[in-house]
Amino acid sequence: MNFSAFHPYVYYASRYPFSRGQSSAPRICYSSSIYLVSEGSGVLLTGGEAYQAGPGSLMYVPAGQPHEWVADSIDPMVHVCCYFDWSYVERRALSDWSTPICYNPEELQTAFIGPDFPFPIPVAAAVDSLRPWIDLFQSFYKSGDYTSDRTFMRSLTTQRNFQSFIDYFLQHMLKDSHIPDPRISHMLDRMERDLLSVPPKPLEQYYSSLNMSRGHFFELFKQATGYSPVQYMNGFRIGRAMEDLLRTSLTITEIADKYHFSSVHYFSRLFHKQTGQSPREFRAAGKLNK
Repeated sequence: MNFSAFHPYVYYASRYPFSRGQSSAPRICYSSSIYLVSEGSGVLLTGGEAYQAGPGSLMYVPAGQPHEWVADSIDPMVHVCCYFDWSYVERRALSDWSTPICYNPEELQTAFIGPDFPFPIPVAAAVDSLRPWIDLFQSFYKSGDYTSDRTFMRSLTTQRNFQSFIDYFLQHMLKDSHIPDPRISHMLDRMERDLLSVPPKPLEQYYSSLNMSRGHFFELFKQATGYSPVQYMNGFRIGRAMEDLLRTSLTITEIADKYHFSSVHYFSRLFHKQTGQSPREFRAAGKLNK
């Protein structure tokens, strides 16, 4: 997956009670799906495995994966569920419903299957407390209709709440190696605020506030951002300077001073290193492209 396109989008979310012994029938969903069993019991059949499900069971089925749900014959399960893609897929040419399901593998149109998530997500997990999960699900309940000019404002709220849910879901399901340390995420917010108001602070102030060693801080920072702290700080300031060069009349000296570079010469040298152009060349090229 291209992470610049990563933008989870929910099409349908609801509560679904099964009847005794009811089967969903073998099926393939074009979108990915998440299920929380809030009551009762049943089984999920997928990938050659049978996953027993009861209250607190959290299940994930990726897009395009054949599966079948079978409810218990005495105490049938109740799903709180959602159907979504890791990035939006347009399916109007396939169905009037935004999250179609295929029951005949021979009729499956693979071009409409949603994207995979780049890291492995387990099929089955368990949650300790149902209430927080149910509340999150209920915040983005949605019919399977396509968003229209009458519903797009409501859809903004739905999608915003769904994004919060996906964050919570991934934190629960993924291995630690795939999740940036939340301490680094919070520290990045602080670092960016600092860079907009004062010259870059010594890195010791950041890792000391986290009670980390310098080496451990650098390791976690690189895992979370892909950059060293100094590379990140310089990239952040250069990025803001690029916006000012294109959208303001500030002089290059004023921009260098605004983002607390030690001199306009250092700013120009670092800018050229990161962009391949001097600030003056970058501004001139931006004007030509308007």
